Amino acid sequence: MTNPITADGPEPVVTADASEPVVTADRPITTSNPIPTPTAPPPDILRCASMELVVTDLAASRAFYVDVLDLVVTEEDDQTVYLRSFEEFIHHNLVLRQGPIAAVAAISYRVRTPEDLDKAVAFYGELGCRVERRPDGFVRGVGDTVRVTDPLGFPYEFFHDVEHVERLAWRYDLITPGALVRIDHFNQVTPDVPRAVRHLEDLGFRVTEDIQDDQGTVYAAWMRRKPTVHDTAMTGGDGPRMHHVAFATHEKHNILAICDKLGALRRSDCIERGPGRHGVSNAFYLYLRDPDGHRIEIYTQDYWTGDPDNPVVTWDVHDNQRRDWWGNPVVPSWYTEASLVLDLDGNPMPVTARTEESEMAATIGADGFSYTRKGDDEELPSWKQGEYKLGHQL
Repeated sequence: MTNPITADGPEPVVTADASEPVVTADRPITTSNPIPTPTAPPPDILRCASMELVVTDLAASRAFYVDVLDLVVTEEDDQTVYLRSFEEFIHHNLVLRQGPIAAVAAISYRVRTPEDLDKAVAFYGELGCRVERRPDGFVRGVGDTVRVTDPLGFPYEFFHDVEHVERLAWRYDLITPGALVRIDHFNQVTPDVPRAVRHLEDLGFRVTEDIQDDQGTVYAAWMRRKPTVHDTAMTGGDGPRMHHVAFATHEKHNILAICDKLGALRRSDCIERGPGRHGVSNAFYLYLRDPDGHRIEIYTQDYWTGDPDNPVVTWDVHDNQRRDWWGNPVVPSWYTEASLVLDLDGNPMPVTARTEESEMAATIGADGFSYTRKGDDEELPSWKQGEYKLGHQL
């Protein structure tokens, strides 16, 4: 693959051959339509910390996340359930709130100090964003909190003060075969990925991996604050919407145990995609859909990115191993469906259509089922055609 960004970005420093990802020093994505960079410094974000989901049937959602996925209930009432993973010590990683429409109410990050909340107010205020601050927080277990609708239309939350709870890492009497141990990342859908990347870089995020084509179209980018592959990803599509929230397990066998449990419960219809291994991030994955259709990824075994000179990996959009290292197809719903996000009044944000080519169109084909791989003109073997070709499927 030829590096599509060289005029404003770095030259490749490591390449294997034309079919493999390009590795660059830093910043492989530029935009001609940036959101202005505030003069106010950004808040110092530590990590992704929580997501607030609005669900239409709280009992059904509680059963899915607690009885099936074994997340731990910190506290609950008749309208809200606060959940955390087994190794977490802060009050919650996931909030389920009863509401009239399934959507995402908050994408939450923890910041380093209380003073970073003042920085968040100044940073977003300079951009003209709507900002609300509550000294007692918007949800239980969290103190002084800032919520904003960011320039991309996403509902962000920033907090530092938080109630500590028991970390259950040593409670092997409670830990199950499919235990979810950490919240790992978010994935956001936005029409203009380079514009979103530039804005997150202003917030201190760095690109770890991305997907492009020879013309420089950017289809997705993975961005981090903590030293893993990402705290959030920006995926090209109609947005703003939320693609998924991801929780980590220790090993891939924990993901297989979740699959076995879903099968035993006759709930295999919750499995949308996987299990498998990503090319991007190198992680083992499973995608599930909750009772409202919110997408949850179970994720493990990505890699360390904490060095300041960590290289950026750019994948060609036609490399069928970028999304699944084993070359398995991606179901169309994974590309087209995502959760709505809410403004600060609880109303769904308007969705803007992506005008650049979609990743599904670039790699699956106009019929929605054909298969492309750059530089490969041979027909698929017969045993593989059923996965991609309409008419070859049972």
